Amino acid sequence: MSDCCDDKRNKENIGSVETFKEGSVFYTCPMHPEVAQKIQGMCGECGMSLVPKKENKHKKNKEHIADKHEGHSTKAFKNKAWASLVLSVPIVLYSDIMDVLFGYQAPVFRGSEFLPFVLGTFIFFYGGWIFIASSYRELRAKLPGMMTLIALAISVAYFYSTYTVFFDAGPDLFWELSTLITIMLFGHWFEMRAVSGAQGALKELSKLLPDKAEVLREGKTITVSVSEIKENDIIIVKPGGKIPTDGIVLEGSSEVNESIVTGESKPVFKNKDDEVIAGTINGDGSLTIHTTNAGEETFLAGIMRLVAEAQASKSRLQMLSDRAAYYLTIIAVTVGGLTFGVWLSISSPDVAVTRMVAVLVIACPHALGLAIPLVASISITKAAGAGFIVKQRIALESARNIDMVLFDKTGTLTKGEFGVDAVMPVGGNISKEEVLKLAASVNKFSEHPIAYAIAGEAEKKGIVLEKVKDFERIPGKGAKARIGESKVVVGSATIVEDLSLKQDKDFNRQTNEFSHQGKTVVYVIKDEKLIGAIALLDIIREQSREAINALHGMGIKTAMVTGDSEDVAKWVAEELGMDEYFAKVLPEQKSNRVKELQKRGFKVAMVGDGVNDAPALTQADLGIAIGAGTNVAIESAGIILVRNNPQDIVGIIRLSRMSYRKMIQNLFWATGYNVLAIPLAAGVLASKGILLQPAVAAIFMSASTVIVATNAMLLKKSKI
Repeated sequence: MSDCCDDKRNKENIGSVETFKEGSVFYTCPMHPEVAQKIQGMCGECGMSLVPKKENKHKKNKEHIADKHEGHSTKAFKNKAWASLVLSVPIVLYSDIMDVLFGYQAPVFRGSEFLPFVLGTFIFFYGGWIFIASSYRELRAKLPGMMTLIALAISVAYFYSTYTVFFDAGPDLFWELSTLITIMLFGHWFEMRAVSGAQGALKELSKLLPDKAEVLREGKTITVSVSEIKENDIIIVKPGGKIPTDGIVLEGSSEVNESIVTGESKPVFKNKDDEVIAGTINGDGSLTIHTTNAGEETFLAGIMRLVAEAQASKSRLQMLSDRAAYYLTIIAVTVGGLTFGVWLSISSPDVAVTRMVAVLVIACPHALGLAIPLVASISITKAAGAGFIVKQRIALESARNIDMVLFDKTGTLTKGEFGVDAVMPVGGNISKEEVLKLAASVNKFSEHPIAYAIAGEAEKKGIVLEKVKDFERIPGKGAKARIGESKVVVGSATIVEDLSLKQDKDFNRQTNEFSHQGKTVVYVIKDEKLIGAIALLDIIREQSREAINALHGMGIKTAMVTGDSEDVAKWVAEELGMDEYFAKVLPEQKSNRVKELQKRGFKVAMVGDGVNDAPALTQADLGIAIGAGTNVAIESAGIILVRNNPQDIVGIIRLSRMSYRKMIQNLFWATGYNVLAIPLAAGVLASKGILLQPAVAAIFMSASTVIVATNAMLLKKSKI
């Protein structure tokens, strides 16, 4: 079963067929019936529009539908496509088309005249039956589409060809049939590779929770499954462990990494009576937590629901090829039926069948099946070479319409890691190098991100650190140690306040200015005397400014959303020249900010890297994930920036516009030639001796396929 069916935490809207009540209406994919959900939308396996279906009360039928996935996997389509391709070679070699085009005749042996029939029959049932079964589901839902036309074309071609073989009624169409099925299988394989499972984000979210948790019950600590935790339970979380539920700290203190759910790059110190969130990671202290929300009531579960709702609330984006195939189906069936009736009234049944077959073959979506998938495959490959991966084909197609790019700050515009911005000694008796050396010497034993940044800066400058002893962390404040005969303390402003240390006015003004700019200020104290401070900030990516400028040059506005303070957000936005920003935004509010921009008429692309970005990524018209971000953000997005380069967003939009033009050109040719060819196949010029035979119709159809493929291949040479 697919991911959406396996995830036990998300069976409310999405799941396997068995999860729905008898007689209820759900939506399933014509091609992948194992994909089922309560809300109409698109198939997560292939991107086709889901069709409605009523649950059958017969248990065996449910089991039958649920087991269909075995033959519908990406690997299965690949195997069917290659097998059909191999078997199509001898069929083509022994067909009349080789004699007509190249004057080639394959060696004749006893029974060789039946070789195309035998191999064509195998291809029809092995490779083509899935299209027939899919068309049945489309017709049952009264939504005929591409599968219906493919099934109609291959069925008529097969049964007509079988008739000609056994009744010697003329040339068969087995080579057209075999190549048609092969191309359709390859086309659908390309589609399945281009569109990832829609529920991947939900699966990744569920991984954030630990499988087990330590619970204090009746005075004893026992290990239970996370699903067994109840409200008001007492949970014990060890250093480095994941917090399994929302709750309030009863005992202990520790710094908790909440970046995956809040976007805040700095660990948050937690003490008694502070709130903690399920899925966040505990630091180096032990915490005893009173559970306030468990299971489906946790903050993380709320995020999961937002992701599901954003996915389901997307408007139905029906592929251009599906729409074209729908109209082509109506035209082909109508004209084919009229053609058969007219010719049957004025000629023999054989002639009527031949005319009808010619119409259906010329209208067959051979080229139409390649028009979109081939362009998509080439553009996806081209994108990978340019540094971004397209997970959902519809995402690349929609990028051309984007007129607002909303960036998450931490990990997207910035690196999500601290860097030293300035070192400020107090007075003239000590140098910047000495302040940095003392701070780095103390912090070299610490695992705190700020400590890493200070120690890394000293190493980069080639400063030799002092030996320290009696190192001790001061929870939530900093660290202290002895260097020689001196006691050195490195930490936040709280330590300065605790020690009642006085600050020089100019020094105090400078540190306050840094704080207002969103920088973190760390103070260095030696023998209870303030000797200096170090300002750190979340490092802005070098490519961010260039990306913003390039987007503005394309007429696209930019905005930033962050959970950081107003000062931090304003400083970063001004540094990058962004059009607007949103500060102090909680995870659920990020999705609301996307909706707000959409209500203002913008087509929004959301760029992010954290769990907190997942709902916004799925709500946006286009979700783009920074490759170094969490798996959840990557699963929620349609496009991934492998190189963590915001400039690739410009390339995405350019490639989208290029590929869309190719798709329109291909769709025009794949369907446009029918305007002339179908009337000829129907015999409107028969009175003038012009009749389009089935074999000739197939040649025209194949020629259109070559033109479509050639046009798509030109995309390879285009520069992004």
